[in-house]
Amino acid sequence: MGWRDLAFLHWPVPPDVVRPLVPASLEIDVFDKQAWIGVVPFRMEGVKMRGAPPVPTAHVFPEINVRTYVRAAGRAGVWFFSLDATSRLAVRGARFLYNLPYFDAEITLKPEAGAIHYESTRVHRGAPGATFVARYHPVGDIYEPEPGTLDHFLVERYCMFMVDPRSGLGLLDVDHEPWPLQRGAVELSVNTMVDPTGISLPPVAPVVHVAGALDVRAWTRTQVAQGAEREGGVRP
Repeated sequence: MGWRDLAFLHWPVPPDVVRPLVPASLEIDVFDKQAWIGVVPFRMEGVKMRGAPPVPTAHVFPEINVRTYVRAAGRAGVWFFSLDATSRLAVRGARFLYNLPYFDAEITLKPEAGAIHYESTRVHRGAPGATFVARYHPVGDIYEPEPGTLDHFLVERYCMFMVDPRSGLGLLDVDHEPWPLQRGAVELSVNTMVDPTGISLPPVAPVVHVAGALDVRAWTRTQVAQGAEREGGVRP
């Protein structure tokens, strides 16, 4: 799959705010003693299974996710609070196969004079409302984030964790080149994406990064062995 026209918007929050919202088998990952909440709008492209043709209604669509960062089984990864997308097939497939909190949304993404204008409204039946309206653009040259920096901590993650009520904690590996990041700027008009979690974002400007394009490979779900959840560590 390809990830296109991304923005990473991040806010610091106290770890004890996040702790009740994440399974106990996962350790909250922190930088400068802060947990981080990310809101990430982007566009998916070329989504398909290896060796199979793309599905017409599920291979190109915009998506926006809300996330935080966790550790388990010697890995540093992502925990998703929500993922909103316009592809009904992709939403239902991810909910069924991976128990991920995907939701139906109406989303528009429009390039405008070197920027991206992005609007998303959740329309999933029975789900709490969530809306995002913003315009974002790069303000610097492309660079690769250095290990040990906040930039690297926020974006260089190579697995996502999920919990299935039948099989417990699992992870999904992803593989890609280092992010071609740029510093970014955002005009944030509406952002209620985090509201359903009950977390109140601090009244500060987010840390903003943007990226134009990255190709990604994802693998099948792997079960995390019992007793391995709290090994800690970083990406092997």
